[in-house]
Amino acid sequence: MPWYINISPEELKMELPERQPRFVVYSYKYVHEDGRVSYPLCFIFSSPVGCKPEQQMMYAGSKNRLVQTAELTKVFEIRTTDDLTEAWLQEKLSFFR
Repeated sequence: MPWYINISPEELKMELPERQPRFVVYSYKYVHEDGRVSYPLCFIFSSPVGCKPEQQMMYAGSKNRLVQTAELTKVFEIRTTDDLTEAWLQEKLSFFR
């Protein structure tokens, strides 16, 4: 996948294939309830329903090692590219302080 700067979650989802798994590392501008701004590094595992089982197994099998090696803490999974929205990402990030 190419490298993008200043891409919204909605624009990002348009770049993801609908039938193939993908790993995405995404830096997102997150505005906290108290007005603070942070740029969390989010790891998003896209594992769409309907992708080939061997591809799903390959990606799923290497996901944990990649997350550990890169020391990523905000790890999320989507099963359909439609799930990747700004509201979804904000909801996921709201669990982190």
